[in-house]
Amino acid sequence: MSSNRKFNISSYLKRKNAKRFSIFFLVAFIFLIFSKLSNDYTQNIKLRVQIANTQDEIVLKKDSTNIIDAFVKAKGFSMLSFLFSNTEDIVLDSKTDVTTRPDHFIFDVQSHKFLIEEQLGKSYDLLTLSPDTLNLYYSKLASKKVPLVLESDVKYSVGYDIKGEFSTNIDSIKIVGSANEVDSIHKIKTKKLILNDVNKDISEHVEVNVSKYKNIEVFPKIVEVKAKVTRFTEGTIEVPVTLVNKPKDLEINFFPKTVTVAYYVDLENYKLIRKGDFIVECDFMAVEENQTYLVPKVTKKPEFIKRANIKQNRIDFIKL
Repeated sequence: MSSNRKFNISSYLKRKNAKRFSIFFLVAFIFLIFSKLSNDYTQNIKLRVQIANTQDEIVLKKDSTNIIDAFVKAKGFSMLSFLFSNTEDIVLDSKTDVTTRPDHFIFDVQSHKFLIEEQLGKSYDLLTLSPDTLNLYYSKLASKKVPLVLESDVKYSVGYDIKGEFSTNIDSIKIVGSANEVDSIHKIKTKKLILNDVNKDISEHVEVNVSKYKNIEVFPKIVEVKAKVTRFTEGTIEVPVTLVNKPKDLEINFFPKTVTVAYYVDLENYKLIRKGDFIVECDFMAVEENQTYLVPKVTKKPEFIKRANIKQNRIDFIKL
């Protein structure tokens, strides 16, 4: 019994000492790592140059000539970001940071050292840069502007409709690509705007549809679409029929002399409708041989009317 207790106590103390040692070792290791990372180190890194604010049709060639070799000094903590890759991107503005030539940009590396330091950050001490001057070659694609066509499938709630037409924030799109493909394009459509049960003003963003063009870029890629939606109602009005293009030597009589015109209009303009706003005409030149009736058509209506239809589809006539 006594022997077993001594053995258990001994095992317990050994396990406790081992645990303490492990914790001590881990803490010591962490302090060692922090100590090492707090030291200064030097390293060669590669700065991959990107150009921003260029013309849409300019494409920068991505090759080894776009790389600046930089020798930097920094704390170990800052160097951790280069543990798996020694490449960092820097962005230059085509309008202010480089000189533009017909097929390339020229970047004076040494005189713009401050730009590189700003983008790397204060943690890095920039020791040397190579080369002194960087030539960044680009190619220029063809471009032109083409009309934008809105594709839509909008269904309105009962008693509602669009007042006027859809409007977009732009009416043309800039397309960029190979000369042959650009020349073959005369308009660009949007992706279809699909809305259901609409009873309020429309304000949507729709993507430009380039799915059938493989190597074409468009600017912008998204357009804003707006439309005013309001309540509509149907009204009717009696309008006199006018006969046009009748030969001077021919006398005819026709009936009825007036027709009922049904129109669809927004409530705001409903009370503004007058009989004189409409003209219904029958064109005698459209009468075929042995035909004894005329076809009435609405030839004038207010611009704010959505649509107008004549209830009667024929006017009978006789020659006198």
